[in-house]
Amino acid sequence: MNWEQIEGSWAELKGKAKQKWGKLTDDELEAAGGKKEELLGQIRRRYGITREGAEKQLDEFLKAFK
Repeated sequence: MNWEQIEGSWAELKGKAKQKWGKLTDDELEAAGGKKEELLGQIRRRYGITREGAEKQLDEFLKAFK
């Protein structure tokens, strides 16, 4: 699944994102709207990790949908 597909299916996928990143609020997930850069920023801020760490987590998240 690519980011265009994720963005288009975000309403369904944000529940799975909430399971993976439980510290993110519903408002933060809603604001991200399935956009990669927004989601990366939210994960980095909430978890205090590097961009590389957040990207690694996003890659793992994407693999679950392939």
